[in-house]
Amino acid sequence: MPRAIWTGAIGFGLVNVPVALYSAIEQKDVHFHRMTKSGHRVRNKRVDERTGREVDYDDLVSGYELSRGKYVLVEPEELDAASPEQTRTIAIEDFVDLGEIDPIYFDTTYYLAPPSRTPDSGRKAYALLREALARSERVGIGRFVMRTKQYLVAVRPVDRFLYLETLFFDDEVRSTKDLDVPPRMKHTTRELKIAEQLIDSLTTEWKPSRYEDTYRAQVLGIIKRKQHGEEIVAPEPPEQGQDVTDLMEALRASIDANKTGRSRRKNARRRAS
Repeated sequence: MPRAIWTGAIGFGLVNVPVALYSAIEQKDVHFHRMTKSGHRVRNKRVDERTGREVDYDDLVSGYELSRGKYVLVEPEELDAASPEQTRTIAIEDFVDLGEIDPIYFDTTYYLAPPSRTPDSGRKAYALLREALARSERVGIGRFVMRTKQYLVAVRPVDRFLYLETLFFDDEVRSTKDLDVPPRMKHTTRELKIAEQLIDSLTTEWKPSRYEDTYRAQVLGIIKRKQHGEEIVAPEPPEQGQDVTDLMEALRASIDANKTGRSRRKNARRRAS
């Protein structure tokens, strides 16, 4: 049984839907420790940059930089004045179309489920919200507090479950106004058609299991080889691709290369079966 990281309720009008929050994502990054070449762990110390002396944890406060070198110091108990109210409720404020939310706002996904020993009335409320959201093709937008931090969230139905997506607040998303990108351009019908052919040739059904972290697998492979005393030699980096001078020719070559690659993959699957 997975462990809930938060329990409370979804505030849906005057209805409270009891829920528990579960992590949906499991990070599988390869983590390293900082070591000396003699094989000793390197520890970080808290050092006063002026005196060079190590500082006890109890002597630390938070500092907000007003300008270069000028700080306002804030004690931990002073920050409690800004702590959001712990209501244990995901308060739904609005309902919107999921398609209206730009994916850039999505941060982390969690699962919502009725807590263990939830009475039938609570389970029925969960099912009602899930099915009403699915029928209306809407998601609930609200806020809740977890570990002294307030989150903006979207609650959405997926099959038999409710998912909770934490969202970035609007002022956390950077503007694109200073990015130098080409303006809208006119392309010939032929250019657009062959570009669409390339997209069509690469279009397939979305299957997450198709995409694996090949870099992580290679890093773990190197670690295993090192464990067995093998010397690791990095290969020469591949040559950089040439600049595109003939766009049409590059598109045609891409389509031909994709056809060849797909044919090889099909033959490999046949041999494997």
